[in-house]
Amino acid sequence: MIERAQRRLAAIVSADVVGYSRLMGADETGTLAALRAHRAELIDATVAEYGGRIVKTMGDGLLLEFPSVVDATACAVRVQTSMAARNAEVAEDQRITFRIGVNLGDIIIEGDDILGDGVNIAARLEALAEPGGIAISGRVHEDVRDRLEVTFTDTGEQTLKNIARPMRVWQWSATEPASPPPVHSQSGTASQPLSLPDKPSIAVLPFENRSGDPEQEFFADGMAEDIISALSQFESLFVIARNSTFSFKGQSVSTVGVSEALGVRYVIDGSIRKAGNRIRVAAQLVDASSGSPIWAERYDRDLEDIFAVQDEITEAIVSAVAPEINEAERRYAQRKPPESLDVWGRYQRGLTAYYPSTQEGFLSAIQQFDQINELAPEFAEAFALAADARCRYTIHYGDPGAFLQEAEAKARRAVALEPNSAVCVCSLARVYSYRGLHDLAITKAQEAISLNENYAFANYSLGFYLFRAGRFEEAIAQIDRAIRQSPRDIFSSGFYGIRGMSLFCLSRYEEAAEGILRAMNAPNPRRRIQVWAAAVLVLSGRHQEAKAVLADYLREVPTETVAKFHQHILETVPQAGDAITPLINAVREAGLPE
Repeated sequence: MIERAQRRLAAIVSADVVGYSRLMGADETGTLAALRAHRAELIDATVAEYGGRIVKTMGDGLLLEFPSVVDATACAVRVQTSMAARNAEVAEDQRITFRIGVNLGDIIIEGDDILGDGVNIAARLEALAEPGGIAISGRVHEDVRDRLEVTFTDTGEQTLKNIARPMRVWQWSATEPASPPPVHSQSGTASQPLSLPDKPSIAVLPFENRSGDPEQEFFADGMAEDIISALSQFESLFVIARNSTFSFKGQSVSTVGVSEALGVRYVIDGSIRKAGNRIRVAAQLVDASSGSPIWAERYDRDLEDIFAVQDEITEAIVSAVAPEINEAERRYAQRKPPESLDVWGRYQRGLTAYYPSTQEGFLSAIQQFDQINELAPEFAEAFALAADARCRYTIHYGDPGAFLQEAEAKARRAVALEPNSAVCVCSLARVYSYRGLHDLAITKAQEAISLNENYAFANYSLGFYLFRAGRFEEAIAQIDRAIRQSPRDIFSSGFYGIRGMSLFCLSRYEEAAEGILRAMNAPNPRRRIQVWAAAVLVLSGRHQEAKAVLADYLREVPTETVAKFHQHILETVPQAGDAITPLINAVREAGLPE
C-alpha cells in the first residue's frame, strides 16, 4: 500500500538577505554577528508573536510557515519596517536588508520540513521583491487587502521560474508609506502609535490569574499595582499609570501593540498560579520594539501571609527589572553614532564610560556628564553622576584637590533640582563620606533608601559608608540587602568587595577571602582589589596564588608600594584602627615592594 503524503494549506514566507555574498566578502564576522543580532532581537520573537514557526534557515535566508495568511503578511511588514528602523543609522554598505515573498498554498509535510509548489512560489516571489520590500501572490492579496493598513501595488501577471502558469504579483516597496497592523482602541477605532518619551518608558500589564480560583484575581491585580507603584519611585523611568495598563485586562494583546498604544519601550507581563497553600508568580520584561524578552523569572512561595509574599515578590521583581532596563538603554545608546545622540543617549554613553572604574573611564565620564550639564541644566541625575564620577576618581586614583569641591557643587545642584530623587541624594551622601563626614553620609544614604527602598545602589552606598565609619557588622547586613535586591548588579564587584573588606576588618579571613575573590572576578573589578585578594590568600595559606595575583596587578600598576597601599587604606577605612595591620603584613609577604 502506498502511503499518502501529508498535506495542508498554509501561508509560507520566504526571506533572504540582499547582497549576502558581498557582505560576507567584506566582513564575514561582522555580517554573521549582525544577522544573529537581528534574529535574536527581532525576527524570532516577531515570528512567534504572529503565530508562525521558523521551518529552516539557509545561511542567507529563512523559510517560515503560518496558519493565517493575514498574520504571515503582517509579520513580514513588521519585520521590514523594524529592519528599516534598525538600519537607519548603519552605513549603507553594511546594512542587512531582506527581500520577502508571501504565498498561500498547499504544502507537503516531511518531518519538520515543508515542500511543494506552495513553497517554491514563495521563493520565486521573494526573488521579485525589492530590497526591503515584500512581494505577495494574488491569492494572498485577496485575503489581506481589507485587513491590513498596508498598500500593495499590482505589478500584473508575472512568469515565475519553473512555475507552469503566470501569476499576478502585488508588491510593497520600502519607499511606500506603510504602517504595521494598527493598534485599536477599546471603541474599535484605529489609533496612531504614540511616540516614546525622552527616558526609558515601561508599562506593567495586569497579571493573568491562571489558578482557576477567581478569589486569586485580587492577588494578581495587587502584584501589578505594587510593581507599578515601586517602579514609579525610580526617577529615571517613565511608568504608565495603572488606569491605562489595566484597560488591557482580559484582552489578548501583543507587547508590540501595547508599546504603540501606550508609547513605551518596555513591557512587564506575568501570571500567577495557586495550588493548595503554594503560589507561583512568573514575570518577564520585554523589549516591546522587537518583542524580545530581556529578563524572566519565576517565584514559588508558601502563602502563610499573602501580603508579605506579595511585598517580597514585588521587591524581587522591581530590583531585578531596573538594572536590566539600564543595561538595555546602554546597549541602545552604543548602537547610535555619537552625532545622533540626544541628551539621554549621551547620559547612557557617560554611564558606559563610568562603570568600568578605570582612570580613563572616569575622566571621560566626567567630561560627558559636564557637557550634559551645559546642554540640559535641569537634568538632575546628570549632575549627580558628574559628582559621583569625581568622587570615585579621588578614592581610586587620589588627587582629591578641586575635584571634591566640584563634586559637592554638582551634588548640591542635583538635590536642588530633584530633592526627592534617591540618585541625587545618594550623590550628596557620597561627597559627605569622602569629606570624612561619616554621620552625615549615613543619614543621607538612609534618606535615599526612604525615597526608594528598591534602589539597590542606595543600600550598597549605606553599607559602604558604614564600612568607612568602622561599623563593619552593620555594613555587612546592609550590603547583603543590596546583593539580595540586585544579585547581577553592574556594581557587584563593589558589593562583594566591601562585604569582604568588612569581614577582613572583623578578622573573619576565610569569609573575607570568598567575598574579595568573588569581587576580583566580577565584571568591572575595582582598582586594588587584587592587592586585597593577595592579602586574604596569604592569610588563607595560599601563598603561591597570592604571589601570582599580586604579580599580575604589578604588571598593570608597577608603581604600587606598601606605603602607597597603606595610605590608600587609611583614606578608605579611616576608622579601621589595628584591623589593617594584618592586611599590610600580608601584602608584604605576598611580595608588594616597600
